[in-house]
Amino acid sequence: MGHAMPPHDPHASPSGWPETVVPALVLLLVAGAYLLLARRAGRRNSARPWPRGRSVSFLSGCLLLALALLPPLAPQAHTDFRAHMAQHLLIGMYAPLALVLGAPATLLLRTLPAARGRQLTAVLNSRPAQVVAHPALALLLSTGGLALLYFTPLYDATTGGPVGHWLLHAHFLLSGYLFAYVIAGPDPAPSRPGVRARLVCLGVAIAAHAVLSQLMYGGFLVDIDAPVEQVQGAAEIMYYGGDIAELLLAAALVSTWRPAHRTAAGAG
Repeated sequence: MGHAMPPHDPHASPSGWPETVVPALVLLLVAGAYLLLARRAGRRNSARPWPRGRSVSFLSGCLLLALALLPPLAPQAHTDFRAHMAQHLLIGMYAPLALVLGAPATLLLRTLPAARGRQLTAVLNSRPAQVVAHPALALLLSTGGLALLYFTPLYDATTGGPVGHWLLHAHFLLSGYLFAYVIAGPDPAPSRPGVRARLVCLGVAIAAHAVLSQLMYGGFLVDIDAPVEQVQGAAEIMYYGGDIAELLLAAALVSTWRPAHRTAAGAG
Protein backbone atom coordinates (compact mmCIF):
# COMPACT_ATOMS: atom_id res chain seq x y z
CA MET A 1 0.00 0.00 0.00
CA GLY A 2 1.18 3.50 -0.74
CA HIS A 3 2.12 3.17 -4.40
CA ALA A 4 0.41 4.16 -7.62
CA MET A 5 -1.66 1.48 -9.26
CA PRO A 6 0.31 -0.03 -12.15
CA PRO A 7 -0.76 1.09 -15.63
CA HIS A 8 -2.50 -1.41 -17.88
CA ASP A 9 -2.16 -2.06 -21.55
CA PRO A 10 -5.23 -0.42 -23.10
CA HIS A 11 -5.44 -3.21 -25.69
CA ALA A 12 -5.49 -5.93 -23.03
CA SER A 13 -7.65 -4.26 -20.43
CA PRO A 14 -11.47 -4.16 -20.30
CA SER A 15 -11.30 -0.48 -21.23
CA GLY A 16 -10.35 -1.35 -24.82
CA TRP A 17 -12.85 -1.27 -27.70
CA PRO A 18 -13.61 -5.03 -27.93
CA GLU A 19 -13.94 -5.36 -24.16
CA THR A 20 -16.38 -2.47 -24.15
CA VAL A 21 -18.57 -3.68 -27.00
CA VAL A 22 -18.81 -7.30 -25.84
CA PRO A 23 -20.32 -6.62 -22.38
CA ALA A 24 -22.68 -4.05 -23.90
CA LEU A 25 -23.94 -6.59 -26.44
CA VAL A 26 -24.26 -9.32 -23.81
CA LEU A 27 -26.29 -7.05 -21.53
CA LEU A 28 -28.55 -6.01 -24.42
CA LEU A 29 -29.12 -9.67 -25.33
CA VAL A 30 -29.89 -10.63 -21.72
CA ALA A 31 -32.31 -7.73 -21.29
CA GLY A 32 -33.97 -8.48 -24.64
CA ALA A 33 -34.34 -12.17 -23.80
CA TYR A 34 -35.95 -11.30 -20.47
CA LEU A 35 -38.44 -8.94 -22.11
CA LEU A 36 -39.25 -11.57 -24.74
CA LEU A 37 -39.95 -14.16 -22.06
CA ALA A 38 -42.05 -11.68 -20.07
CA ARG A 39 -44.14 -11.00 -23.18
CA ARG A 40 -44.52 -14.73 -23.82
CA ALA A 41 -45.62 -15.29 -20.21
CA GLY A 42 -48.32 -12.64 -20.65
CA ARG A 43 -49.55 -14.25 -23.84
CA ARG A 44 -49.75 -17.68 -22.23
CA ASN A 45 -51.86 -16.42 -19.37
CA SER A 46 -53.48 -13.07 -20.08
CA ALA A 47 -55.24 -13.22 -16.71
CA ARG A 48 -51.84 -13.24 -14.97
CA PRO A 49 -49.45 -11.02 -16.94
CA TRP A 50 -45.86 -10.92 -15.82
CA PRO A 51 -45.54 -8.20 -13.14
CA ARG A 52 -44.13 -5.00 -14.59
CA GLY A 53 -42.20 -4.37 -11.40
CA ARG A 54 -40.24 -7.59 -11.93
CA SER A 55 -39.25 -6.46 -15.42
CA VAL A 56 -38.27 -3.00 -14.20
CA SER A 57 -36.11 -4.55 -11.47
CA PHE A 58 -34.31 -6.92 -13.84
CA LEU A 59 -33.68 -4.20 -16.41
CA SER A 60 -32.39 -1.95 -13.63
CA GLY A 61 -29.90 -4.67 -12.74
CA CYS A 62 -28.72 -4.79 -16.36
CA LEU A 63 -28.36 -1.00 -16.33
CA LEU A 64 -26.31 -1.09 -13.13
CA LEU A 65 -24.02 -3.68 -14.71
CA ALA A 66 -23.66 -1.42 -17.75
CA LEU A 67 -22.65 1.48 -15.50
CA ALA A 68 -20.00 -0.73 -13.90
CA LEU A 69 -18.61 -2.43 -17.01
CA LEU A 70 -18.65 0.43 -19.51
CA PRO A 71 -16.94 3.85 -19.67
CA PRO A 72 -16.40 6.08 -17.85
CA LEU A 73 -16.20 3.92 -14.72
CA ALA A 74 -14.56 0.81 -16.19
CA PRO A 75 -11.40 2.56 -17.47
CA GLN A 76 -11.09 4.55 -14.23
CA ALA A 77 -11.15 1.33 -12.20
CA HIS A 78 -7.74 0.43 -13.66
CA THR A 79 -6.02 3.52 -12.35
CA ASP A 80 -8.02 4.53 -9.27
CA PHE A 81 -8.82 2.07 -6.49
CA ARG A 82 -11.85 4.15 -5.48
CA ALA A 83 -13.36 3.59 -8.92
CA HIS A 84 -12.63 -0.11 -8.55
CA MET A 85 -14.54 -0.21 -5.27
CA ALA A 86 -17.53 1.61 -6.79
CA GLN A 87 -17.43 -0.89 -9.65
CA HIS A 88 -17.30 -3.75 -7.15
CA LEU A 89 -20.35 -2.50 -5.28
CA LEU A 90 -22.35 -2.16 -8.49
CA ILE A 91 -21.39 -5.61 -9.79
CA GLY A 92 -21.40 -7.50 -6.51
CA MET A 93 -24.22 -5.92 -4.48
CA TYR A 94 -26.57 -3.52 -6.25
CA ALA A 95 -26.96 -5.21 -9.64
CA PRO A 96 -27.39 -8.74 -8.17
CA LEU A 97 -30.21 -7.60 -5.89
CA ALA A 98 -32.06 -5.95 -8.78
CA LEU A 99 -31.57 -9.02 -10.97
CA VAL A 100 -32.72 -11.39 -8.25
CA LEU A 101 -35.88 -9.36 -7.62
CA GLY A 102 -36.65 -9.80 -11.31
CA ALA A 103 -37.32 -13.50 -10.54
CA PRO A 104 -35.76 -14.91 -13.73
CA ALA A 105 -36.17 -18.56 -12.68
CA THR A 106 -39.89 -18.06 -12.04
CA LEU A 107 -40.20 -16.40 -15.44
CA LEU A 108 -38.52 -19.40 -17.06
CA LEU A 109 -40.87 -21.79 -15.27
CA ARG A 110 -43.84 -19.85 -16.60
CA THR A 111 -42.62 -19.90 -20.20
CA LEU A 112 -40.85 -23.25 -20.64
CA PRO A 113 -42.73 -26.31 -21.94
CA ALA A 114 -44.03 -28.53 -19.16
CA ALA A 115 -41.30 -31.16 -19.57
CA ARG A 116 -38.51 -28.58 -19.49
CA GLY A 117 -40.15 -26.87 -16.54
CA ARG A 118 -40.11 -30.13 -14.59
CA GLN A 119 -36.42 -30.56 -15.43
CA LEU A 120 -35.62 -27.07 -14.16
CA THR A 121 -37.62 -27.71 -10.99
CA ALA A 122 -35.70 -30.96 -10.45
CA VAL A 123 -32.41 -29.09 -10.77
CA LEU A 124 -33.53 -26.40 -8.30
CA ASN A 125 -34.56 -29.10 -5.81
CA SER A 126 -31.47 -31.27 -6.28
CA ARG A 127 -28.98 -31.93 -3.52
CA PRO A 128 -26.16 -29.94 -5.19
CA ALA A 129 -28.52 -26.95 -5.52
CA GLN A 130 -29.36 -27.21 -1.83
CA VAL A 131 -25.66 -27.12 -0.94
CA VAL A 132 -24.92 -24.18 -3.23
CA ALA A 133 -27.97 -22.25 -1.98
CA HIS A 134 -27.06 -22.63 1.69
CA PRO A 135 -26.72 -19.20 3.37
CA ALA A 136 -23.39 -20.12 4.99
CA LEU A 137 -21.79 -20.91 1.63
CA ALA A 138 -23.29 -17.80 0.04
CA LEU A 139 -21.89 -15.69 2.90
CA LEU A 140 -18.48 -17.32 2.60
CA LEU A 141 -18.27 -16.73 -1.15
CA SER A 142 -19.56 -13.15 -1.13
CA THR A 143 -18.08 -11.72 2.07
CA GLY A 144 -15.25 -14.11 2.82
CA GLY A 145 -13.93 -13.60 -0.69
CA LEU A 146 -13.40 -9.91 0.08
CA ALA A 147 -10.92 -10.68 2.85
CA LEU A 148 -9.05 -13.05 0.56
CA LEU A 149 -9.01 -10.48 -2.24
CA TYR A 150 -7.96 -7.33 -0.41
CA PHE A 151 -5.78 -8.73 2.37
CA THR A 152 -3.62 -11.03 0.25
CA PRO A 153 -1.67 -10.47 -3.01
CA LEU A 154 -4.69 -11.83 -4.92
CA TYR A 155 -6.04 -8.39 -5.89
CA ASP A 156 -2.85 -7.27 -7.62
CA ALA A 157 -2.61 -10.68 -9.31
CA THR A 158 -6.15 -10.55 -10.71
CA THR A 159 -5.78 -7.00 -12.04
CA GLY A 160 -2.57 -7.78 -13.90
CA GLY A 161 -4.36 -9.00 -17.02
CA PRO A 162 -7.77 -9.17 -18.69
CA VAL A 163 -8.46 -12.83 -17.81
CA GLY A 164 -8.01 -12.34 -14.08
CA HIS A 165 -9.93 -9.06 -14.24
CA TRP A 166 -13.00 -10.65 -15.84
CA LEU A 167 -12.82 -13.66 -13.55
CA LEU A 168 -12.94 -11.21 -10.65
CA HIS A 169 -16.02 -9.54 -12.13
CA ALA A 170 -17.65 -12.95 -12.60
CA HIS A 171 -16.98 -13.85 -8.96
CA PHE A 172 -18.45 -10.56 -7.73
CA LEU A 173 -21.59 -11.00 -9.82
CA LEU A 174 -22.22 -14.70 -9.17
CA SER A 175 -21.46 -14.62 -5.44
CA GLY A 176 -23.50 -11.44 -5.01
CA TYR A 177 -26.41 -12.93 -6.95
CA LEU A 178 -26.26 -16.13 -4.88
CA PHE A 179 -26.28 -14.20 -1.60
CA ALA A 180 -29.19 -11.97 -2.64
CA TYR A 181 -31.09 -15.02 -3.93
CA VAL A 182 -30.61 -16.96 -0.71
CA ILE A 183 -31.53 -14.02 1.52
CA ALA A 184 -34.47 -12.41 -0.30
CA GLY A 185 -34.99 -13.97 -3.71
CA PRO A 186 -38.60 -14.46 -4.89
CA ASP A 187 -37.56 -17.45 -7.00
CA PRO A 188 -38.05 -20.93 -5.51
CA ALA A 189 -35.11 -22.02 -3.35
CA PRO A 190 -34.57 -25.52 -1.95
CA SER A 191 -34.61 -25.73 1.85
CA ARG A 192 -34.35 -21.96 2.29
CA PRO A 193 -34.13 -21.20 6.04
CA GLY A 194 -36.61 -19.02 7.88
CA VAL A 195 -36.56 -15.25 8.05
CA ARG A 196 -34.77 -15.13 11.40
CA ALA A 197 -31.90 -17.29 10.17
CA ARG A 198 -31.54 -15.19 7.03
CA LEU A 199 -31.55 -11.98 9.08
CA VAL A 200 -28.76 -13.40 11.24
CA CYS A 201 -26.79 -14.27 8.10
CA LEU A 202 -27.34 -10.77 6.75
CA GLY A 203 -26.26 -9.27 10.08
CA VAL A 204 -23.01 -11.23 9.94
CA ALA A 205 -22.40 -9.90 6.43
CA ILE A 206 -23.02 -6.32 7.57
CA ALA A 207 -20.63 -6.70 10.49
CA ALA A 208 -17.96 -8.33 8.32
CA HIS A 209 -18.18 -5.55 5.71
CA ALA A 210 -17.81 -2.95 8.46
CA VAL A 211 -14.74 -4.65 9.93
CA LEU A 212 -13.08 -5.15 6.56
CA SER A 213 -13.66 -1.55 5.49
CA GLN A 214 -12.32 -0.21 8.78
CA LEU A 215 -9.21 -2.39 8.54
CA MET A 216 -8.74 -1.16 5.00
CA TYR A 217 -9.12 2.48 6.03
CA GLY A 218 -6.54 2.05 8.78
CA GLY A 219 -4.15 0.18 6.48
CA PHE A 220 -4.09 -2.90 8.70
CA LEU A 221 -3.10 -6.12 6.88
CA VAL A 222 -4.28 -4.66 3.58
CA ASP A 223 -2.25 -5.74 0.54
CA ILE A 224 -3.17 -3.29 -2.24
CA ASP A 225 -0.68 -1.46 -4.45
CA ALA A 226 -2.41 1.93 -4.50
CA PRO A 227 -1.94 5.38 -2.89
CA VAL A 228 -3.10 5.71 0.70
CA GLU A 229 -5.76 8.31 -0.15
CA GLN A 230 -7.26 5.99 -2.75
CA VAL A 231 -7.35 3.05 -0.35
CA GLN A 232 -8.98 5.16 2.36
CA GLY A 233 -11.50 6.59 -0.11
CA ALA A 234 -12.31 3.09 -1.32
CA ALA A 235 -12.77 1.95 2.27
CA GLU A 236 -15.32 4.73 2.81
CA ILE A 237 -17.16 3.74 -0.38
CA MET A 238 -17.17 0.14 0.79
CA TYR A 239 -18.44 1.10 4.25
CA TYR A 240 -21.26 3.46 3.32
CA GLY A 241 -22.15 1.96 -0.05
CA GLY A 242 -22.19 -1.53 1.42
CA ASP A 243 -24.46 -0.41 4.25
CA ILE A 244 -26.99 1.02 1.80
CA ALA A 245 -26.94 -2.13 -0.33
CA GLU A 246 -27.43 -4.37 2.70
CA LEU A 247 -30.28 -2.21 4.00
CA LEU A 248 -31.96 -2.59 0.60
CA LEU A 249 -31.45 -6.35 0.84
CA ALA A 250 -32.97 -6.36 4.33
CA ALA A 251 -35.95 -4.37 3.04
CA ALA A 252 -36.39 -6.90 0.23
CA LEU A 253 -36.30 -9.72 2.75
CA VAL A 254 -38.90 -8.09 5.00
CA SER A 255 -41.14 -7.29 2.03
CA THR A 256 -41.28 -10.97 1.05
CA TRP A 257 -41.96 -12.15 4.60
CA ARG A 258 -45.38 -13.67 5.03
CA PRO A 259 -46.15 -14.58 8.68
CA ALA A 260 -47.67 -17.99 9.15
CA HIS A 261 -51.42 -17.88 9.72
CA ARG A 262 -52.63 -19.19 13.05
CA THR A 263 -54.93 -22.16 13.01
CA ALA A 264 -58.36 -21.90 14.52
CA ALA A 265 -57.27 -24.06 17.44
CA GLY A 266 -54.18 -21.98 18.01
CA ALA A 267 -56.16 -18.78 17.84
CA GLY A 268 -58.51 -20.08 20.47
